[in-house]
Amino acid sequence: MQMNQLKRKTPNQKAKRVGRGGLRGKTSGRGHKGQKQHGGHGIRAEIRDQIKKLPKLRGRGKNSNKSIQPNNLVVNVATIEASFNAGDTVSPLTLKEKGLIQGAPARKSSVKILGNGDLSKKVSVEGCLVSKSAAEKISKAGGSVA
Repeated sequence: MQMNQLKRKTPNQKAKRVGRGGLRGKTSGRGHKGQKQHGGHGIRAEIRDQIKKLPKLRGRGKNSNKSIQPNNLVVNVATIEASFNAGDTVSPLTLKEKGLIQGAPARKSSVKILGNGDLSKKVSVEGCLVSKSAAEKISKAGGSVA
């Protein structure tokens, strides 16, 4: 082996050639002059004007992760026991008539019946979301969930 035949264990890494495409450098593949070549100052899309007209997408600020849809209105089995008779039907309309749900959200949001409390009366539930424990208590009392 001679001196001119020696090789390094790890060869030198070649430096990147700047400005030859999309990596780094002067135009770096942007290929334009002025506003179009600078980052962060592009021409706004025309769809922006359409987005401004949609109120649900604008001005939500720090609560942008909060859902637009209203939450379910909650009614417990214990309140149904107290305010309904045996054989009655429990629906969002009858709950509103009895005053258990009220206001503007009662029209938009759905009603969910939760299994907090006991039920001894036979009632039929229609048009409401029902939790597993509430469904068990209603069926155990002889009622039905539709």
